[in-house]
Amino acid sequence: MPEPLQQIVNNLTALGTRKLAILAAIGLLVVSGVGLAAFYLNRPAFEPIYVGLERDDITRMGMALGDAGIPFDVNTDGTSILVPTGKTSRARMILAEKGLPNGSGTGYELFDNLGSLGLTAFMQEVTRVRALEGEIARSIQTIRGVKGARVHIVLADRGNFRFAEQTPTASVIVRYEGDTAESSAMAIRHLVAAAVPGLQTENVTVLDSTGRLLAAGDDPLTNTATSNLGIKTTVESEVADSVHKALAPYIGEMNLRVSVQADINTDQKQVEETIYDPESRVERSVQVVRSEDASSQQSSGDPATVEQNLPQSPQGNGAAPTSSDRSERREETTNYEINSKRIATVTNGYSISRLSIAVVVNQKRIVEALGGNADQAQIDAKLDEIRQLAVAAAGISKDRGDLVQVTAVDFMDGFDGVPLSEPGMMDMIGEHLGTFINALAFIAAILLVVFLGLRPLVNVLKGGAPAQQEAFSGGGELPALEDATIGAAFDSDDMGLAALPGLPPLPSSSQSSDQSELLAKMRPSPEERLTMIVDLDEERAAAILRRWVRQEAA
Repeated sequence: MPEPLQQIVNNLTALGTRKLAILAAIGLLVVSGVGLAAFYLNRPAFEPIYVGLERDDITRMGMALGDAGIPFDVNTDGTSILVPTGKTSRARMILAEKGLPNGSGTGYELFDNLGSLGLTAFMQEVTRVRALEGEIARSIQTIRGVKGARVHIVLADRGNFRFAEQTPTASVIVRYEGDTAESSAMAIRHLVAAAVPGLQTENVTVLDSTGRLLAAGDDPLTNTATSNLGIKTTVESEVADSVHKALAPYIGEMNLRVSVQADINTDQKQVEETIYDPESRVERSVQVVRSEDASSQQSSGDPATVEQNLPQSPQGNGAAPTSSDRSERREETTNYEINSKRIATVTNGYSISRLSIAVVVNQKRIVEALGGNADQAQIDAKLDEIRQLAVAAAGISKDRGDLVQVTAVDFMDGFDGVPLSEPGMMDMIGEHLGTFINALAFIAAILLVVFLGLRPLVNVLKGGAPAQQEAFSGGGELPALEDATIGAAFDSDDMGLAALPGLPPLPSSSQSSDQSELLAKMRPSPEERLTMIVDLDEERAAAILRRWVRQEAA
């Protein structure tokens, strides 16, 4: 065995069983503490591979990852599964091979394991509805804030003896995370209505997991009042954004506020107009009416008698007066086609009747921009420039009577006029308290290793009982110690090792003060020196003590 190693073994053996056990216990405690601290402080970080999972999926995925030898963890709410960083790709490949996660909802994959032999039309229809419900539920879960969804669809049942046609209906139960329930309820209604043939939006009912009704009945988007309010809000928002974009680079983002009030006319108008062109005419038809009348009249001069009415009576040959009348009329009508144009204008949009814009700017910012010593005239000139920019950005029309008002006021600091306090030292300490604790724990573990493990071991190896044993065992015999010697050793103010024969001499008073202080700190106490003597030779030490006691008694 090499000499250094043999010396270490001898020194450890000379410590005794009790000291070796204490040293081993301290070493085991230090190593265990350092190991636990290193494990908890430096354990690998976990990252999620899937979120928003059901409990059944997490159970199956955990079993699959455990069989593959990949450590995993589950977050506090039990909806996400995490694996160590760097193993996400392998974990996802293993889960994909086993078809995980498959979720509680089912979609069109129902038809993958559905045989066609012996399958009735009713079973096919039920499977189709189940698949449609599962696919819609999956689409709803992709909306931000939605953690889970169930969809129930009732399709129209066609009957041969039914006069009234049934309409499909649907109900949706959604589990939310956060405060986005009301805002996404209308989107869910339109999504379901668009995915089911013949389903109207008003026939879709949306509830949350607590049973609270979110949306039902008529669609508010088709309501005229709601539509008008939406148009008004949109116009006001667009005008305010235009003014804000124009003024923000000029006076700063946080130094102005813009408010817009718009009067919107959403009346529907239909204008019909017919225009005739007299210069453009075409002969369409000609109607000619011609009439001719002729009449003659003759009167007899003989008186009328009975004989004139008798048959075969001779007629008189007397001459009688005659008259004749002849008339002719001709009428011609010509019809012309005149070119005409008919215009029908239907207006379903909106028009802006009037705009009122109020712009409030921070007066401190205006004064700073003017140099700090600005008077009211300069401030008014600057406000006039800001007003001109707002007028140009909003598209103000004087014919409509639009109004733009710009006012400079002092903005309040903080919230409700209370200045916001800057984060202090205690806030920073509270924010990083966890990091500080981890760092202090690691430093404490290192100090424990140094002071409880390495330093005692180094002290034992460099000095102590083994070295003194070697000094005492120079001739194999412990030198005789007189009673006066031990008495002087314990009563001496020096308490040095020089009072004991055979021990290495202490530094003299002629040495430097630094070495004296260092050696004074390294000198053992009288009790320790007596303990070392007893450990070296118990019988000789006992004899010396007996003589010393008898001498003191005498």
